[in-house]
Amino acid sequence: MNLLFETSREGHGCSILPPCDVPVTSLPETELRRKELRLPQLAEVDISRHYSALERRAHGVNNGFYPLGSCTMKYNPKINDEMAALPGFAGIHPLQPAHTVQGCLEVLATAEQYLCEITGMDAMTFQPAAGAHGELTGLLLIKAYHQSRGDTGRTKIIVPDAAHGTNPASAAMAGFTVVNVPSNDKGCVDLEKLRAAVGPDTAGLMLTNPNTVGIFDEAILEITKIVHDAGGLNYYDGANLNAVMGVVRPGDMGFDVIHLNLHKTFSTPHGGGGPGSGPVGCKQLLADFLPLYYAKKAGDGYAFVQPAQSVGSVKAFYGNFLVVVRALAYLFTLGGDGVREAAQNAVLNANYLREKLKDTYEVAFDGICMHEFVLTLEKLKKEQDVSALDVAKTLLDHGIHPPTMYFPLIVHEALMVEPTETESRETLDAAAEIFRSVYEQALRDPQSLHDAPTTAPVRRPDEVAAARNPRLRYQF
Repeated sequence: MNLLFETSREGHGCSILPPCDVPVTSLPETELRRKELRLPQLAEVDISRHYSALERRAHGVNNGFYPLGSCTMKYNPKINDEMAALPGFAGIHPLQPAHTVQGCLEVLATAEQYLCEITGMDAMTFQPAAGAHGELTGLLLIKAYHQSRGDTGRTKIIVPDAAHGTNPASAAMAGFTVVNVPSNDKGCVDLEKLRAAVGPDTAGLMLTNPNTVGIFDEAILEITKIVHDAGGLNYYDGANLNAVMGVVRPGDMGFDVIHLNLHKTFSTPHGGGGPGSGPVGCKQLLADFLPLYYAKKAGDGYAFVQPAQSVGSVKAFYGNFLVVVRALAYLFTLGGDGVREAAQNAVLNANYLREKLKDTYEVAFDGICMHEFVLTLEKLKKEQDVSALDVAKTLLDHGIHPPTMYFPLIVHEALMVEPTETESRETLDAAAEIFRSVYEQALRDPQSLHDAPTTAPVRRPDEVAAARNPRLRYQF
């Protein structure tokens, strides 16, 4: 497909600006460009067709099944987008006086109340722009807490080997040393290794439950107690909250701080570069360290308050506000019972699809899963030289977006499947049939999987060449 620069023709254009009706002020000569800005010249119809063609080449949840594990790629009701587009929300300015945006402050305060109830936390900031940003913010709260007590020797964060890759990265960015704890043969935290890892230098533990292999760790209360008994705090990575929201609360599991992914769990479409929102909730012992500022009820209205020992701002102003509007509209629509039902259906769908596939594919960890499950194609790779990548590419030819590949790292040739709660039984049945047919194709004709995809707009690229010699700009 040609770029706009390649379809550009001298003299074409679509000037749609009305004549200027205010005095024109020219910039000083020293501030002007020395040569014309090279922009493509196209008619409006050509621009419209270009972006429509791009849309047709992309696969999203509106196009078909999208079982991307760890990312909760689910259908999000469009009513929530409409609420976020209301002029009273979309047209505000962050420097407006608080008394002129009382409805917006009420959105923030109400969303905090609802999400704290869901997570078992006492306070929440909406400043962080995404999940990893929330991780960093939560770790800064933990660090500030220990330092406020003069407990400066707590320099280590414990991270399980099945954790999301951002966990150790965030801990390192916050100035902590990362201690890796292995999983046991069930894919859960090895308690004895955890006990050996904690000590007077433990600042905290980072964990998600259910974990990255889709298993709810039944020893979670023991895990958080071990860390608390050592003087550390427990951080909950909220990436997998979609499996347990409304059913069990991280705060009741023993976690002290949590980030949520509003752009995954609570209705803002995930992917495509944004926008995201990674609000951080915490127990009362950390509330005084939250970033500046957050909305609270004040008399008959709402006002921004400043925590007593705030770690400072982690983003300009108050976070990606319209993502919070979408989340609140989602919660208003579902209600408490609906939130629980969404989680239960996510778990039901994952287990249903897992049961449909387990006699064909090898499941990495046996037993009931939560919202996602992990397949291992290690045997298929060894016997047929067909990799997880080959299977993923072949699924594209069947109109299915591939699951997450090669994650978590503790599973070789991994495919992580997350069907979400928004898929019907009929869709899951059809997907299972496709998965099985691809496996049979791998046994019958391995080479055809190496060649896939054959019908997608882009065939299989040379990934090594793309990584080593990326073309990041158009060459005129």
